[in-house]
Amino acid sequence: MTELPVAQTLHRQGHWTGPAEPCKLDYTARFLRRKRLETTAGRGFLVDLPQTLSLDQGDALELSDGGLIEIIAADETLLSITGANLTRLAWHIGNRHTPCQIGAGHLLIQDDPVIGHMLEHLGATVTKVSGPFTPEGGAYGHGRTHSHEHGATAHDH
Repeated sequence: MTELPVAQTLHRQGHWTGPAEPCKLDYTARFLRRKRLETTAGRGFLVDLPQTLSLDQGDALELSDGGLIEIIAADETLLSITGANLTRLAWHIGNRHTPCQIGAGHLLIQDDPVIGHMLEHLGATVTKVSGPFTPEGGAYGHGRTHSHEHGATAHDH
């Protein structure tokens, strides 16, 4: 049995240089701590990070053999949201704690028929599209977190 290289170090986008093998992951798969992954060329490796992290497009994992793996946001099915009042639509998306990518004149969310239907009832035009999903990270730290605490006085849901 061949031992796979292990990635235990994450370098954020802009804080690494050199050649790297690409690894395409969708939004859900980019939230991890321990997992076996493969590069786009099929090279296997293990991720063993000290804590669960949200990996972003352009981040790099450093392997035990010295190699680098560049994280690429894979294309996935999304809903493009447009409408006369994007601010109101964004509020409703955020009120449901739905990750949202903000673009010029549109919002992108993961393909969710229930949220899409709700937004249509609010006057939105909802269109299925395909592309990488890189939603806003949130005001309470980098990327996603398991909990939804906002400091010492977290609100109840």
